[in-house]
Amino acid sequence: MDKGYEKEGFETFKIKSSVASQFRDFCKMLSKSQSMTLLLMMDFFNENGISPTENLGPRMETLENRISMLIKKRMNGMIAIMKDIEKSQTKPTVAMMQALFQAAEPPKEKLILERKYFKEKKEVQYRAKKFIDKND
Repeated sequence: MDKGYEKEGFETFKIKSSVASQFRDFCKMLSKSQSMTLLLMMDFFNENGISPTENLGPRMETLENRISMLIKKRMNGMIAIMKDIEKSQTKPTVAMMQALFQAAEPPKEKLILERKYFKEKKEVQYRAKKFIDKND
């Protein structure tokens, strides 16, 4: 007996005998009762948004198009979420970490080297002027 449907009564449908025999063979193939097979078929069409009268083509092109559209929508949503996370969490965190590391660094030696360089340059220019003055 079908689970969850034990207490329900049966109804009859008027269908052609050739269709009934095909349906019974299909039920045997699935190893389900006729009621459960029909219920599974209806659930399948409802969940996937497919009409039995709709032509799916040789490779189910219509179904493939629908699935690809759903995947594209999901991917666009994921991209938007990732961009939002990057803007609101990742970039500010990296900036804060860089600021902390820059504050902890000792002063750079380049500044000291530049001062020495300028002093040496002034001395060289001064000496050059004295040297020129002596020769005149």
